[in-house]
Amino acid sequence: MLKQNCWEVKKCGREPGGVNVALLGKCPAATDVASDKLNGGKNGGRICWAVTGTMCGGKVQGTFAEKKLTCLSCEFFRQVKTEEDTKFQQLRPGQAYKSHK
Repeated sequence: MLKQNCWEVKKCGREPGGVNVALLGKCPAATDVASDKLNGGKNGGRICWAVTGTMCGGKVQGTFAEKKLTCLSCEFFRQVKTEEDTKFQQLRPGQAYKSHK
């Protein structure tokens, strides 16, 4: 089964060749080759919450530490977590979560 990436589910149009690229730019998750195949996605498409500069609710988001609460409540995050089950990767290898308490 082909797994959907965030831009396919969210329909943001920021993937390469997408309808909103001219207006909003390419999404860093769609072009993050270092995250390719993580959680079964293309580039950062299934680990977008760990990629800095993705968009949510029409606003560009920051680092995972800054957008953690928004991402953890995202339907797409929960979908990927369920689909991947025990193979789920919340962060990219080598990416540490640092809390800003």
